[in-house]
Amino acid sequence: MIDIIQNYLAGILIIVGSGFALVASIGLLRLPEFYTRMHAASKAGTLGSGVMLIALAVYTDETTIATRALAGFVFFLLTAPISAHLLAKAAYAAGYPLWEGSVHDEMPQQSRDPDA
Repeated sequence: MIDIIQNYLAGILIIVGSGFALVASIGLLRLPEFYTRMHAASKAGTLGSGVMLIALAVYTDETTIATRALAGFVFFLLTAPISAHLLAKAAYAAGYPLWEGSVHDEMPQQSRDPDA
């Protein structure tokens, strides 16, 4: 009985994680510029990967595999937002333009110019 519940729960988590990964890939294709594409990939991609790693931890009967899957999930949660932020900051400093439809640029113009 527990095995059946475990299999169904893992299956549901895989479907949910795949859905988030699909949303991330659609965001990469459809969004207009680098910054919004990066946002879609980092947020939805991290959540999708994390949910699928939790599904692996639920499905497996070995403690070592479950521990590694949960450690990978924690690693994704700690590194993906930081790397996305640093990548966006570097792209902004390099002069990648914002989308024309952007309402407000919160970074001051002086942050782009290293000599100022």
